Amino acid sequence: METQFGLANLWNQGDLITRGVALLLLLMSLATWAVIVIKALDIVRFKRNARAVQTFWHSDDFAAALTTLGSDPANPFRALAIEGREATAHHRNTKGQLHESLDVSDWVTGSLRNSIDEFTARLQSGLAILASVGSTAPFLGLFGTVWGIYHALIAIGTSGQSTIDKVAGPVGEALIMTALGLAVAIPAVLGYNALVRGNKFILVRMNSFAHDLHAYFVTGARISNGEGGSNVRPLKKGA
Repeated sequence: METQFGLANLWNQGDLITRGVALLLLLMSLATWAVIVIKALDIVRFKRNARAVQTFWHSDDFAAALTTLGSDPANPFRALAIEGREATAHHRNTKGQLHESLDVSDWVTGSLRNSIDEFTARLQSGLAILASVGSTAPFLGLFGTVWGIYHALIAIGTSGQSTIDKVAGPVGEALIMTALGLAVAIPAVLGYNALVRGNKFILVRMNSFAHDLHAYFVTGARISNGEGGSNVRPLKKGA
């Protein structure tokens, strides 16, 4: 908008407060889109990991099942399976430790729950930024609007005339600030809602997988000691 009422004029004619509000809205917009893009890519990757769980239980043993989940350490489903295996082996193969007072079912449940809680915290990181931007950006834009109207009133008082040429610039500045506030807030709110829905889908799959792992390790798994560690077999839920 190369006019006297455009964005360039807003920056050139605005004072420190106007420029500060505009810069703050710009930074909030950049942070919003960065969070949306990064978290959306994470959700796509985690959904791909969730689909791999469908073949997990068709493997012959636990080692083969882990290969169906890939080798990415960031795969939450793979990390959950390893956590369950290690918790089961640790409880059954160590003596003289405090956790022996806990039932193996409670121990495995707690370990799986801790793993899910840690993943949930990572999954939800960044959502607070979107919530903050979505709730504060309209008010920042409104503040810029009020400041622009204040400039318009000053122009009228200084000139003693309320002609359109005296107030058009400040009023246009005020309207632009309102639009900027909405332009920043709307993507933040929509992105927040979309990411929350995606996160719920992943967590539902995680909890379902954890339930199956608990049943396998507590009632269907046999731990055999051997050189190099413990192995869990066979891979049959509820067997």
